[in-house]
Amino acid sequence: MALAFDDFGRPFIILREQESKSRLRGLDAHKANVAAGKAVARSLRTSLGPKGMDKILQSPDGDVTITNDGATILEQMDVDNQIAKLMVELSRSQDYEIGDGTTGVVVLDGSLLEQAEKLLERGIHPIRIAEGYEMASKIAFDHLEHISTRFEFTAANIEPLVQTCMTTLSSKIVNRCKRMLAEIAVRAVLAVADLERKDVNLDLIKVEGKVGGKLEDTELIYGIAVDKDMSHPQMPKRIEDANIAILTCPFEPPKPKTKHKVDIDTVEKFQTMRGQEQKYFDEMVQKCKDVGATLVICQWGFDDEANHLLMQRNLPAVRWVGGVELELIAIATG
Repeated sequence: MALAFDDFGRPFIILREQESKSRLRGLDAHKANVAAGKAVARSLRTSLGPKGMDKILQSPDGDVTITNDGATILEQMDVDNQIAKLMVELSRSQDYEIGDGTTGVVVLDGSLLEQAEKLLERGIHPIRIAEGYEMASKIAFDHLEHISTRFEFTAANIEPLVQTCMTTLSSKIVNRCKRMLAEIAVRAVLAVADLERKDVNLDLIKVEGKVGGKLEDTELIYGIAVDKDMSHPQMPKRIEDANIAILTCPFEPPKPKTKHKVDIDTVEKFQTMRGQEQKYFDEMVQKCKDVGATLVICQWGFDDEANHLLMQRNLPAVRWVGGVELELIAIATG
């Protein structure tokens, strides 16, 4: 190794032994990969199970995350090795497919690699070991079928589901009110589940977090919670048996699309124009009243004059509601 300087006086190192270096092959390469996999599994092993401990992770920006969820820990970990990256993918796909057991799959994976290492040292070919694991997984699968028990549940008797749900919450931070949260989760899923088709559209369940209050204040609302106020403070806050009109168009007098210039030189002309706008808007409000709507939910905003008119006509309105929420409201109200 030699040290040299370039024209600007910056040092750089010349390596002479570069050509004599060789890359890892055969058993050494296998062992290096197994060691990387074992290292990832070892870091997660302590957070497994009900007595597992949480990990504190600090991101490069200095944000601190405390969690014992395997997928989250691996997402935040900065891994360079290819095998370690595969482990992260494994945990992510487990989270996506099943939603639980993210730590378990990685720890199991690490143990399988550990056992495979002993077989490699005896000179068994890696493909043979892989085939053995394939056969073992079939046997394990059949045995699981053999020892499993079936839980029968109906929409009236949800206790088996709640018990099952409580076991998954034991290792989480919310375990002090797991009974209540398990019941909320089960009822929420059953509300949107299609039991005949055995299908659940989880996009129909929305989790809203609110600052303040305590964990015990969590409640399940059958319906849709949209965090908006009525557009006018004097509109009624509570409407029973509402007929809702959902508008995706702006609820205000039309504006020309092209660039335009209106010359108004007398008060009368202005009055005429204002009267025309008001008449147009009056018709819009009247159309909503004619179809029997008692509440208008609008995706866009409307100006104060429109607001005042709606107030006079006793038509409560909510403005600036997102498109996704509008779709959910449409699904929920049929």
